[in-house]
Amino acid sequence: MKTIEAINQYQTEMTVWRRDIHAHPEIAFEEHRTAKIVAEKLTSFGFEVETGIAGTGVVGTLKRGRGNRAIGLRADLDALPILEANDFDHVSTYPGKMHACGHDGHTAMLLGAAKYLSEDAEFEGIVHLIFQPAEENEGGGKAMIEAGLFERYPVESVYGMHNIPGMPMGSFAVKSGPMMAAFDIFNLTIKGKGGHAAMPQFTIDPIVIGSKIIEAYQSIISRFIDPQEPAVLSITQFHGGDAYNVIPDEVKISGCTRSFSPKIQILMEEKMRRMATEICKAYGAKAEFSYEHRYPATINTEAESNIAAEVATSIVGTDAVNLNPTPAMGSEDFAFMLQEKPGSYVWIGNGKTDSVHNPGYDFNDDVLPIGATYWVRLIEKLLPPIA
Repeated sequence: MKTIEAINQYQTEMTVWRRDIHAHPEIAFEEHRTAKIVAEKLTSFGFEVETGIAGTGVVGTLKRGRGNRAIGLRADLDALPILEANDFDHVSTYPGKMHACGHDGHTAMLLGAAKYLSEDAEFEGIVHLIFQPAEENEGGGKAMIEAGLFERYPVESVYGMHNIPGMPMGSFAVKSGPMMAAFDIFNLTIKGKGGHAAMPQFTIDPIVIGSKIIEAYQSIISRFIDPQEPAVLSITQFHGGDAYNVIPDEVKISGCTRSFSPKIQILMEEKMRRMATEICKAYGAKAEFSYEHRYPATINTEAESNIAAEVATSIVGTDAVNLNPTPAMGSEDFAFMLQEKPGSYVWIGNGKTDSVHNPGYDFNDDVLPIGATYWVRLIEKLLPPIA
């Protein structure tokens, strides 16, 4: 493995940064402490720094030489509303919040790269390091774009990275095309007629109706979508009723869908809306249905993915870079940046750790110098010194 020796020497320091951030997790748009740490580090490294973009976003800019070509590198800052189950020294000190997805590691790797870029890297051009809030569910990437991110910091391409538990440490995965699925959410309220559970004939039971709708929804993927088109529809909430002997007036059903194609997103929305409306009508109830397109699919561009693969291979070797990974049904709001600019999103192995979004997860600190080296080598590849 050809990590940069100076960055290997940073590992202890990067680990301290990472574990401090892990111990003080902040969820979407509340990353004030984390953003302050990032801004202070970048300033100390000699970057020009802007804070407060979309609330808690930070951009650090470093210009070297005469070149005006600009590249963006992005890391996410936020944690999740999960009660941590670990008992190590850097466990979350904020009950009910934890870095269960490794954004603490992503931030530390990009900061390690920032330190090397400012001190030792050979490149010519402009580097914009984008530290983004609210990746989890709340679309912080979109919020930064809407706040003028790429107008103020124009780039020719943008790159992201995420750790993947189960992938061997010291490995990467990248390809052009889809890497992560689109993420949509839905909410359905079924308005019936409540009454005594002993006299259901005088009610319009929304619980029975809701169960019929859920059963119908399960046929959408299997009977209306081409089996070669990946898609998922999951019911994650069913709320209704407060007593053993009372049929409620209404129930609420919620969940999410995943897909890679806008036409599949539209098809699922149309089928779900129609099924809910018609089934409720058949029982004499009323359906109130809403469907929200949250994150688009994460689609890598070909030229940028080829460069990312070349850089990853130069660090860990051909056998440790998967050039045809199966796209994940999880989602990622880096997708919004890839809708604006060419770029590539890579996966980096986190080794044998608990899965992300698990209360026992922790980022593997041995990955820190590998990820930081990738960022540096990517910049040196994209912005070589002008002869």
